[in-house]
Amino acid sequence: MRPARLTVVAAASVVAALTALTGCAEKNDAGGSGTIRVAASDSACEVSSKEFPAGKVQFEVENKGSKVTELYVLFPDGRIVTERENIGPGTKAAITAEIKGGDYEVVCKPGMQGDGIRQKVKATGQGAAEKRSPEADAAVAAYRKYVQEQADETLPKAQAFADAVKAGDLEAAKKAYAPSRIGWERTEPVAESFGDIDPKVDVREDGLEAGQDPAKDWTGWHRLEKALFQDGKIGDAEKKLADTLIADLTDWQKKVGQAEITPTSMANGAKELLDEVATGKVTGEEERYSHTDLVDFKANVEGAQKSYELLKPVATKNDAELVKQLDTQFAALNTLLDKYRADKTGYEFTAYDKVGETERKELSDGVNALAEPLSKLAAAVAK
Repeated sequence: MRPARLTVVAAASVVAALTALTGCAEKNDAGGSGTIRVAASDSACEVSSKEFPAGKVQFEVENKGSKVTELYVLFPDGRIVTERENIGPGTKAAITAEIKGGDYEVVCKPGMQGDGIRQKVKATGQGAAEKRSPEADAAVAAYRKYVQEQADETLPKAQAFADAVKAGDLEAAKKAYAPSRIGWERTEPVAESFGDIDPKVDVREDGLEAGQDPAKDWTGWHRLEKALFQDGKIGDAEKKLADTLIADLTDWQKKVGQAEITPTSMANGAKELLDEVATGKVTGEEERYSHTDLVDFKANVEGAQKSYELLKPVATKNDAELVKQLDTQFAALNTLLDKYRADKTGYEFTAYDKVGETERKELSDGVNALAEPLSKLAAAVAK
Protein backbone atom coordinates (compact mmCIF):
# COMPACT_ATOMS: atom_id res chain seq x y z
CA MET A 1 0.00 0.00 0.00
CA ARG A 2 1.17 3.52 -0.79
CA PRO A 3 1.70 5.65 2.32
CA ALA A 4 -0.85 8.23 3.43
CA ARG A 5 -3.52 7.29 0.91
CA LEU A 6 -6.83 9.11 0.92
CA THR A 7 -9.29 7.17 3.04
CA VAL A 8 -13.07 7.24 2.96
CA VAL A 9 -13.04 9.30 6.16
CA ALA A 10 -10.62 11.81 4.67
CA ALA A 11 -12.58 11.93 1.43
CA ALA A 12 -15.75 12.77 3.29
CA SER A 13 -14.24 15.76 5.04
CA VAL A 14 -15.02 19.22 3.78
CA VAL A 15 -12.14 21.42 2.69
CA ALA A 16 -12.76 25.03 1.75
CA ALA A 17 -12.31 25.77 -1.93
CA LEU A 18 -9.24 27.92 -2.36
CA THR A 19 -9.70 28.93 -5.97
CA ALA A 20 -12.54 29.57 -8.38
CA LEU A 21 -13.35 27.11 -11.13
CA THR A 22 -13.09 28.76 -14.51
CA GLY A 23 -12.88 27.91 -18.20
CA CYS A 24 -14.44 25.08 -20.12
CA ALA A 25 -13.70 21.52 -21.23
CA GLU A 26 -11.89 21.06 -24.51
CA LYS A 27 -12.53 18.33 -27.04
CA ASN A 28 -9.75 15.76 -27.10
CA ASP A 29 -8.35 13.68 -29.94
CA ALA A 30 -9.14 10.23 -28.55
CA GLY A 31 -12.89 10.24 -28.97
CA GLY A 32 -13.46 11.05 -25.33
CA SER A 33 -15.73 13.67 -23.88
CA GLY A 34 -13.09 16.29 -23.17
CA THR A 35 -9.85 17.38 -21.58
CA ILE A 36 -9.79 19.00 -18.15
CA ARG A 37 -6.74 21.02 -17.23
CA VAL A 38 -5.67 21.01 -13.57
CA ALA A 39 -3.16 23.58 -12.29
CA ALA A 40 -1.80 22.30 -8.98
CA SER A 41 0.33 24.31 -6.59
CA ASP A 42 1.24 24.24 -2.91
CA SER A 43 -1.92 26.16 -2.03
CA ALA A 44 -4.37 25.74 -4.92
CA CYS A 45 -6.02 23.22 -7.22
CA GLU A 46 -7.42 25.09 -10.22
CA VAL A 47 -9.67 23.07 -12.51
CA SER A 48 -10.48 24.35 -16.00
CA SER A 49 -14.12 23.27 -15.83
CA LYS A 50 -16.47 22.47 -12.98
CA GLU A 51 -18.89 20.80 -15.40
CA PHE A 52 -18.06 18.54 -18.32
CA PRO A 53 -19.67 15.75 -20.39
CA ALA A 54 -19.49 12.26 -18.94
CA GLY A 55 -17.49 9.69 -20.84
CA LYS A 56 -13.81 9.20 -21.45
CA VAL A 57 -12.15 12.24 -19.89
CA GLN A 58 -8.49 13.20 -19.85
CA PHE A 59 -7.13 15.18 -16.89
CA GLU A 60 -3.99 17.12 -17.78
CA VAL A 61 -2.18 18.08 -14.56
CA GLU A 62 0.58 20.65 -14.23
CA ASN A 63 2.35 20.98 -10.89
CA LYS A 64 3.23 24.66 -10.51
CA GLY A 65 4.19 24.28 -6.85
CA SER A 66 7.39 23.45 -5.00
CA LYS A 67 6.20 20.11 -3.57
CA VAL A 68 5.55 16.73 -5.15
CA THR A 69 1.79 16.39 -5.54
CA GLU A 70 -0.92 13.84 -6.29
CA LEU A 71 -4.20 14.12 -8.15
CA TYR A 72 -7.33 12.19 -7.23
CA VAL A 73 -10.80 12.10 -8.78
CA LEU A 74 -13.22 10.83 -6.12
CA PHE A 75 -16.74 9.48 -6.06
CA PRO A 76 -19.03 11.24 -3.53
CA ASP A 77 -18.45 8.42 -1.01
CA GLY A 78 -14.68 8.82 -1.26
CA ARG A 79 -13.88 5.87 -3.49
CA ILE A 80 -11.22 6.66 -6.05
CA VAL A 81 -12.17 6.93 -9.73
CA THR A 82 -8.60 7.56 -10.82
CA GLU A 83 -5.37 8.95 -9.40
CA ARG A 84 -1.82 9.88 -10.26
CA GLU A 85 0.91 10.14 -7.67
CA ASN A 86 4.43 11.57 -7.60
CA ILE A 87 3.89 14.54 -9.91
CA GLY A 88 7.06 16.52 -9.33
CA PRO A 89 7.40 20.32 -9.22
CA GLY A 90 7.40 21.78 -12.70
CA THR A 91 6.20 18.56 -14.34
CA LYS A 92 3.01 17.49 -16.08
CA ALA A 93 0.99 14.28 -16.17
CA ALA A 94 -2.05 13.08 -18.11
CA ILE A 95 -4.66 10.65 -16.77
CA THR A 96 -7.47 9.16 -18.85
CA ALA A 97 -10.55 7.92 -16.99
CA GLU A 98 -14.06 6.71 -17.75
CA ILE A 99 -16.43 9.03 -15.87
CA LYS A 100 -20.15 8.38 -15.44
CA GLY A 101 -22.63 11.18 -15.00
CA GLY A 102 -22.74 12.54 -11.45
CA ASP A 103 -20.95 14.60 -8.82
CA TYR A 104 -17.24 14.17 -8.05
CA GLU A 105 -14.32 15.85 -6.32
CA VAL A 106 -10.97 16.66 -7.90
CA VAL A 107 -8.29 16.64 -5.20
CA CYS A 108 -4.74 17.96 -5.38
CA LYS A 109 -2.53 16.75 -2.55
CA PRO A 110 0.66 18.86 -2.26
CA GLY A 111 3.37 17.05 -0.36
CA MET A 112 1.25 13.89 -0.77
CA GLN A 113 -0.10 14.38 2.77
CA GLY A 114 -3.34 15.40 4.42
CA ASP A 115 -6.81 15.75 2.95
CA GLY A 116 -5.68 17.79 -0.03
CA ILE A 117 -7.22 20.78 -1.78
CA ARG A 118 -10.63 19.95 -3.24
CA GLN A 119 -12.85 21.13 -6.03
CA LYS A 120 -16.38 19.88 -6.64
CA VAL A 121 -17.09 19.00 -10.28
CA LYS A 122 -20.00 17.48 -12.17
CA ALA A 123 -20.09 15.11 -15.14
CA THR A 124 -23.25 15.59 -17.19
CA GLY A 125 -25.07 12.97 -19.21
CA GLN A 126 -24.57 9.23 -19.06
CA GLY A 127 -21.21 8.86 -20.75
CA ALA A 128 -20.05 6.28 -23.22
CA ALA A 129 -19.75 3.15 -21.08
CA GLU A 130 -22.51 1.51 -23.08
CA LYS A 131 -20.47 2.11 -26.26
CA ARG A 132 -17.52 0.02 -25.15
CA SER A 133 -16.24 -2.54 -27.60
CA PRO A 134 -16.99 -6.22 -26.95
CA GLU A 135 -13.26 -6.68 -26.25
CA ALA A 136 -13.31 -3.96 -23.57
CA ASP A 137 -16.41 -5.43 -21.93
CA ALA A 138 -14.79 -8.87 -21.97
CA ALA A 139 -11.65 -7.45 -20.33
CA VAL A 140 -13.64 -5.90 -17.47
CA ALA A 141 -15.67 -9.08 -16.91
CA ALA A 142 -12.57 -11.27 -16.94
CA TYR A 143 -10.69 -8.96 -14.61
CA ARG A 144 -13.55 -8.88 -12.10
CA LYS A 145 -13.56 -12.69 -12.18
CA TYR A 146 -9.80 -12.68 -11.59
CA VAL A 147 -10.09 -10.33 -8.61
CA GLN A 148 -12.86 -12.48 -7.14
CA GLU A 149 -10.74 -15.60 -7.53
CA GLN A 150 -7.82 -13.92 -5.79
CA ALA A 151 -10.06 -12.80 -2.92
CA ASP A 152 -11.53 -16.30 -2.58
CA GLU A 153 -8.06 -17.86 -2.54
CA THR A 154 -6.69 -15.29 -0.08
CA LEU A 155 -9.20 -15.99 2.71
CA PRO A 156 -8.01 -19.54 3.54
CA LYS A 157 -4.35 -18.44 3.48
CA ALA A 158 -5.12 -15.43 5.66
CA GLN A 159 -7.10 -17.67 8.00
CA ALA A 160 -4.10 -19.98 8.36
CA PHE A 161 -1.99 -16.94 9.23
CA ALA A 162 -4.58 -15.67 11.72
CA ASP A 163 -4.93 -19.11 13.30
CA ALA A 164 -1.17 -19.29 13.88
CA VAL A 165 -1.22 -15.84 15.48
CA LYS A 166 -4.15 -16.76 17.72
CA ALA A 167 -2.39 -19.98 18.73
CA GLY A 168 0.66 -17.96 19.76
CA ASP A 169 2.83 -19.93 17.33
CA LEU A 170 5.40 -17.32 16.33
CA GLU A 171 7.31 -19.39 13.76
CA ALA A 172 4.18 -20.70 12.06
CA ALA A 173 2.77 -17.17 11.87
CA LYS A 174 5.99 -15.87 10.33
CA LYS A 175 5.92 -18.63 7.72
CA ALA A 176 2.26 -17.98 6.84
CA TYR A 177 2.62 -14.18 6.66
CA ALA A 178 3.92 -13.62 3.11
CA PRO A 179 1.74 -16.29 1.40
CA SER A 180 -1.36 -14.74 2.99
CA ARG A 181 -0.68 -11.48 1.14
CA ILE A 182 -0.13 -12.72 -2.43
CA GLY A 183 -3.76 -12.54 -3.62
CA TRP A 184 -4.21 -9.07 -2.14
CA GLU A 185 -1.03 -7.81 -3.76
CA ARG A 186 -2.13 -9.17 -7.15
CA THR A 187 -5.38 -7.19 -6.99
CA GLU A 188 -3.90 -3.87 -5.91
CA PRO A 189 -4.55 -2.24 -9.32
CA VAL A 190 -8.15 -1.85 -8.12
CA ALA A 191 -7.63 -1.99 -4.33
CA GLU A 192 -9.00 1.51 -3.86
CA SER A 193 -12.30 0.51 -5.47
CA PHE A 194 -13.16 -1.18 -2.15
CA GLY A 195 -13.49 1.93 -0.01
CA ASP A 196 -11.57 1.81 3.26
CA ILE A 197 -10.53 -1.86 3.05
CA ASP A 198 -7.07 -0.97 1.76
CA PRO A 199 -5.99 1.22 4.72
CA LYS A 200 -7.56 -1.25 7.14
CA VAL A 201 -5.56 -4.24 5.96
CA ASP A 202 -2.42 -2.89 4.29
CA VAL A 203 -1.39 0.44 5.83
CA ARG A 204 2.09 0.92 7.24
CA GLU A 205 2.63 2.84 10.45
CA ASP A 206 3.93 5.89 8.59
CA GLY A 207 0.85 5.77 6.34
CA LEU A 208 -1.59 6.57 9.16
CA GLU A 209 -3.46 9.84 8.87
CA ALA A 210 -2.54 12.79 11.09
CA GLY A 211 -4.09 12.34 14.53
CA GLN A 212 -4.41 8.56 14.29
CA ASP A 213 -2.90 6.61 17.18
CA PRO A 214 -0.85 3.57 16.10
CA ALA A 215 -1.80 1.77 19.31
CA LYS A 216 -5.51 2.11 18.52
CA ASP A 217 -5.91 2.85 14.83
CA TRP A 218 -3.23 0.75 13.16
CA THR A 219 -4.65 -2.56 11.94
CA GLY A 220 -3.86 -5.10 9.25
CA TRP A 221 -0.94 -7.17 8.07
CA HIS A 222 1.85 -4.69 8.75
CA ARG A 223 0.85 -4.15 12.37
CA LEU A 224 1.14 -7.90 12.86
CA GLU A 225 4.33 -8.01 10.79
CA LYS A 226 6.00 -5.65 13.25
CA ALA A 227 4.91 -7.72 16.24
CA LEU A 228 6.12 -10.97 14.70
CA PHE A 229 9.36 -10.00 13.01
CA GLN A 230 10.59 -7.04 15.07
CA ASP A 231 9.10 -7.50 18.53
CA GLY A 232 9.13 -11.29 18.37
CA LYS A 233 5.98 -11.68 20.43
CA ILE A 234 2.28 -12.41 20.18
CA GLY A 235 0.00 -10.95 22.83
CA ASP A 236 -3.73 -10.54 23.29
CA ALA A 237 -3.74 -7.40 21.12
CA GLU A 238 -2.19 -9.27 18.20
CA LYS A 239 -4.71 -12.11 18.55
CA LYS A 240 -7.57 -9.60 18.35
CA LEU A 241 -5.94 -7.95 15.33
CA ALA A 242 -5.83 -11.34 13.59
CA ASP A 243 -9.61 -11.61 13.92
CA THR A 244 -10.00 -8.02 12.68
CA LEU A 245 -7.88 -8.80 9.63
CA ILE A 246 -10.08 -11.75 8.70
CA ALA A 247 -13.24 -9.68 9.17
CA ASP A 248 -11.87 -6.94 6.90
CA LEU A 249 -10.73 -9.39 4.23
CA THR A 250 -14.11 -11.11 4.31
CA ASP A 251 -15.68 -7.69 3.71
CA TRP A 252 -13.30 -7.21 0.77
CA GLN A 253 -14.30 -10.58 -0.67
CA LYS A 254 -17.96 -9.52 -0.62
CA LYS A 255 -17.29 -6.14 -2.24
CA VAL A 256 -15.55 -7.40 -5.38
CA GLY A 257 -18.82 -7.70 -7.27
CA GLN A 258 -19.78 -4.11 -6.40
CA ALA A 259 -16.47 -2.46 -7.34
CA GLU A 260 -16.34 0.16 -10.08
CA ILE A 261 -14.01 -1.39 -12.66
CA THR A 262 -13.51 0.07 -16.13
CA PRO A 263 -10.86 -0.48 -18.82
CA THR A 264 -9.20 2.81 -17.90
CA SER A 265 -9.24 2.08 -14.15
CA MET A 266 -7.57 -1.27 -14.89
CA ALA A 267 -4.87 0.46 -16.94
CA ASN A 268 -4.34 3.35 -14.53
CA GLY A 269 -4.30 0.97 -11.57
CA ALA A 270 -1.59 -1.14 -13.18
CA LYS A 271 0.56 1.96 -13.69
CA GLU A 272 0.00 3.20 -10.14
CA LEU A 273 0.89 -0.24 -8.82
CA LEU A 274 4.24 -0.12 -10.62
CA ASP A 275 4.80 3.31 -9.07
CA GLU A 276 4.12 1.78 -5.67
CA VAL A 277 6.63 -0.97 -6.38
CA ALA A 278 9.21 1.71 -7.24
CA THR A 279 8.58 3.74 -4.08
CA GLY A 280 7.90 0.93 -1.59
CA LYS A 281 9.01 -2.54 -2.64
CA VAL A 282 12.28 -1.62 -4.36
CA THR A 283 13.30 0.57 -1.42
CA GLY A 284 12.46 -2.10 1.16
CA GLU A 285 9.93 0.14 2.93
CA GLU A 286 6.87 -2.08 2.44
CA GLU A 287 8.06 -5.18 4.29
CA ARG A 288 10.59 -3.45 6.53
CA TYR A 289 10.35 -6.04 9.33
CA SER A 290 9.86 -9.33 7.44
CA HIS A 291 11.98 -8.44 4.37
CA THR A 292 9.53 -10.37 2.17
CA ASP A 293 9.39 -7.49 -0.31
CA LEU A 294 10.18 -9.64 -3.34
CA VAL A 295 7.07 -11.78 -2.72
CA ASP A 296 4.93 -8.62 -2.86
CA PHE A 297 6.97 -7.34 -5.81
CA LYS A 298 6.31 -10.47 -7.88
CA ALA A 299 2.60 -10.52 -6.98
CA ASN A 300 2.28 -6.83 -7.92
CA VAL A 301 3.89 -7.44 -11.31
CA GLU A 302 1.59 -10.42 -11.88
CA GLY A 303 -1.45 -8.29 -11.05
CA ALA A 304 -0.38 -5.45 -13.33
CA GLN A 305 0.41 -7.90 -16.11
CA LYS A 306 -2.99 -9.59 -15.77
CA SER A 307 -4.69 -6.23 -16.21
CA TYR A 308 -2.54 -5.51 -19.27
CA GLU A 309 -3.03 -8.94 -20.84
CA LEU A 310 -6.81 -8.61 -20.60
CA LEU A 311 -6.67 -5.14 -22.17
CA LYS A 312 -4.19 -6.23 -24.82
CA PRO A 313 -6.78 -7.00 -27.57
CA VAL A 314 -8.08 -3.41 -27.28
CA ALA A 315 -4.64 -1.84 -27.02
CA THR A 316 -3.33 -3.83 -30.00
CA LYS A 317 -5.98 -2.32 -32.25
CA ASN A 318 -5.16 1.20 -31.13
CA ASP A 319 -1.40 1.16 -30.49
CA ALA A 320 0.41 -1.98 -31.66
CA GLU A 321 3.84 -0.44 -31.02
CA LEU A 322 2.97 0.20 -27.37
CA VAL A 323 1.94 -3.44 -26.99
CA LYS A 324 5.33 -4.56 -28.31
CA GLN A 325 7.09 -2.35 -25.77
CA LEU A 326 4.96 -3.65 -22.91
CA ASP A 327 5.49 -7.28 -23.88
CA THR A 328 9.24 -6.71 -23.92
CA GLN A 329 9.42 -4.86 -20.60
CA PHE A 330 7.12 -7.24 -18.70
CA ALA A 331 9.26 -10.16 -19.90
CA ALA A 332 12.46 -8.39 -18.89
CA LEU A 333 11.21 -7.55 -15.39
CA ASN A 334 9.93 -11.08 -14.78
CA THR A 335 13.28 -12.50 -15.90
CA LEU A 336 15.03 -10.16 -13.48
CA LEU A 337 12.80 -11.19 -10.58
CA ASP A 338 13.35 -14.87 -11.35
CA LYS A 339 17.00 -14.42 -10.38
CA TYR A 340 15.84 -14.20 -6.76
CA ARG A 341 13.46 -17.18 -6.75
CA ALA A 342 14.33 -20.47 -5.10
CA ASP A 343 12.49 -22.28 -7.92
CA LYS A 344 10.76 -21.31 -11.17
CA THR A 345 7.16 -21.43 -9.96
CA GLY A 346 7.17 -21.02 -6.18
CA TYR A 347 7.11 -17.94 -3.99
CA GLU A 348 10.30 -18.51 -2.05
CA PHE A 349 12.37 -15.40 -2.71
CA THR A 350 15.63 -14.05 -1.35
CA ALA A 351 15.11 -11.98 1.79
CA TYR A 352 15.29 -8.37 0.69
CA ASP A 353 17.83 -7.35 3.31
CA LYS A 354 20.21 -9.72 1.49
CA VAL A 355 19.78 -7.84 -1.81
CA GLY A 356 22.57 -5.32 -2.34
CA GLU A 357 22.32 -1.72 -3.53
CA THR A 358 23.54 -2.58 -7.04
CA GLU A 359 20.87 -5.26 -7.41
CA ARG A 360 18.20 -2.94 -6.00
CA LYS A 361 19.19 -0.32 -8.58
CA GLU A 362 18.84 -2.94 -11.31
CA LEU A 363 15.35 -3.81 -10.06
CA SER A 364 14.43 -0.13 -9.90
CA ASP A 365 15.60 0.41 -13.47
CA GLY A 366 13.51 -2.55 -14.60
CA VAL A 367 10.39 -1.17 -12.92
CA ASN A 368 10.92 2.29 -14.41
CA ALA A 369 11.48 0.84 -17.88
CA LEU A 370 8.08 -0.84 -17.64
CA ALA A 371 6.26 2.04 -15.94
CA GLU A 372 6.97 4.50 -18.75
CA PRO A 373 5.10 2.63 -21.53
CA LEU A 374 2.50 1.39 -19.03
CA SER A 375 1.56 5.02 -18.35
CA LYS A 376 0.27 5.16 -21.95
CA LEU A 377 -2.01 2.13 -21.70
CA ALA A 378 -5.12 3.97 -20.46
CA ALA A 379 -5.00 6.41 -23.37
CA ALA A 380 -4.57 3.50 -25.78
CA VAL A 381 -7.62 1.61 -24.52
CA ALA A 382 -9.71 4.80 -24.48
CA LYS A 383 -9.22 5.59 -28.17
